[in-house]
Amino acid sequence: MAISACFFIPSLPNNTNPKLGLSRQFLPSPSPLRLSLSSFSSFTPSPLSLRLFHPNTLSSSFILFSGGDGGDGVNSNPPFGGGGDGGGDNNEGGENAGDRNREEALMALAEAKSSLDSLPADLAAAIQAGRIPGAVVSRFLELEKSGIFRWLMQFGGFKERLLADDLFLAKVGIECGVGIFTKTAAEYDRRRENFFKELEIVFADVVMAIIADFMLVYLPAPTVSLRPPLSVSAGPIAKFFHNCPDNAFQVALAGSSFTLLQRLGAIARNGAKLFAVGTTSSVVGTAVTNALINARKAVDKSASSEVENVPILSTSVAYGVYMAVSSNLRYQVLAGVIEQRILEPLLHQHKLMLSAICFAVRTGNTYLGSLLWVDYARLIGIQKAQEEHKALA
Repeated sequence: MAISACFFIPSLPNNTNPKLGLSRQFLPSPSPLRLSLSSFSSFTPSPLSLRLFHPNTLSSSFILFSGGDGGDGVNSNPPFGGGGDGGGDNNEGGENAGDRNREEALMALAEAKSSLDSLPADLAAAIQAGRIPGAVVSRFLELEKSGIFRWLMQFGGFKERLLADDLFLAKVGIECGVGIFTKTAAEYDRRRENFFKELEIVFADVVMAIIADFMLVYLPAPTVSLRPPLSVSAGPIAKFFHNCPDNAFQVALAGSSFTLLQRLGAIARNGAKLFAVGTTSSVVGTAVTNALINARKAVDKSASSEVENVPILSTSVAYGVYMAVSSNLRYQVLAGVIEQRILEPLLHQHKLMLSAICFAVRTGNTYLGSLLWVDYARLIGIQKAQEEHKALA
């Protein structure tokens, strides 16, 4: 059975007894000093709490003894997975998590013999606000040892993604390096004997894909948000999308959470960005392709009846829609579910094996995307097989 007691304690040692489950949280005066002790009794009575104010001080001590699981959940959230999808309405729990994050981050800095002043302003502000756990600070200090990563982390977007995934740069290299070969192979698989006859269209597809490959890895990648809160004058729509994650399926940091609506908002926001990227890259790709076609017609007069210019507007809009829907969903699931939630927890200590499996999965996803694009382009009529052109001639 849990036993309750209350007494005044003017000061406490700055430590925690893991065997008794004792923890303390300092609050500014005149708020009470709060302690909690979880009993190991098999009984689970309701917590009993008492207060005793010392007549000569403005502060008080508050000691809570309870049996069973009636604690305040001090250690309920791991550094990279505590948020879940709750609405985050428990202000007390959020404050406790923020204090834990701040203590962990400062401890990581102390162990590395570093200080807040040596960190970038956005990272230091996030630590002071309690939004960054110690694991993220440790990862930042580790990445800073590399000259390439130190340079990349000067850019906010790269820093947020590298802090969430230290293999982010490798995944960018995988996507862009493999993209040329897999997309060309997919084009050949779909076109076969018409591959060289439709070489200009193939070239346009590959150019569009390579331009977009980087953004397909960059935008849906999980991030550690270091962005400061928006101003009070910001509109409700801007505030909503500001609080959405970059990946709809990413694991929330300890002390934070994303609602279902915010995760859906991440898909919509990335979809809009990828539509713009796809449309722009398609305009560039089709413009270059049409220039090559016209140059070929000028040299080879017989090719004028066989090769037609690629429609720029319809192709660009179609590719933008394809990226906003198909590519967006596939890469959101790949980065947030397959990699962050499945592969990384299983192979966290085996980076080489993790990189190899990510290489295989991303190669398959890139090849699948190329097949889907060719089928989609022919379905909506912006690309036709060579036989169909001859039949219409």
